[in-house]
Amino acid sequence: MDARGTATPFSTLIRTASHQQHTEAENSTFMSDLLGGRLGMDAYARYTEQLWFVYRALEDAADALRDDPVAGPFIQPELFRTPELERDLAHLRGAGWRAALTPLPATAAYAARVEECARTWPAGYVAHHYTRYLGDLSGGQIIRDKAERTWGFARKGDGVRFYVFEQIPNPAAFKRGYRELLDRVEADDLEKQRIVDECRRAFDFNGAVFRELGAEFPLSA
Repeated sequence: MDARGTATPFSTLIRTASHQQHTEAENSTFMSDLLGGRLGMDAYARYTEQLWFVYRALEDAADALRDDPVAGPFIQPELFRTPELERDLAHLRGAGWRAALTPLPATAAYAARVEECARTWPAGYVAHHYTRYLGDLSGGQIIRDKAERTWGFARKGDGVRFYVFEQIPNPAAFKRGYRELLDRVEADDLEKQRIVDECRRAFDFNGAVFRELGAEFPLSA
């Protein structure tokens, strides 16, 4: 436990320490073009495909980590996104969506790191869990709204179900509870710093995925 008594809560530390990478990922050229309506639905579908690889890595590890003292409290089925992603991909790509599914190199590296942390370092898994799920509950709602308006998806329907947390009726309260879990995480100061560093790494992985998506979907001059 943190021996400094009145130290900054870990949830605050982790949020502020990764702020720069978070901002850079959110403001990537690809995401700016996507949210600005300058890219087609194919770019949105390709992005959704990349998410599937990352969330499958996160959620395939959940059962094995459920009883882990560090990662276990964060394994909450109401967060799971893989079924919703698969429903969205069936809508976006058709029934045979799996046949053509390919990860970008950055996505493959990202998913491999999540799997490695889940296997060898549960506290590192928590870092990836935090950067993904709390982001989805927050900024993800902006993406959903833009996607509905840009491509005509039904409100909270097929195509944007990834962003709809039907089992979390009060996201603000859920996020408060999640931050309390972070504040109680079983880790000393050195381990907490390692978790913060892994959060930064997670945002860097996201940024790399966005750069590769941007290269695949450049705007016409």
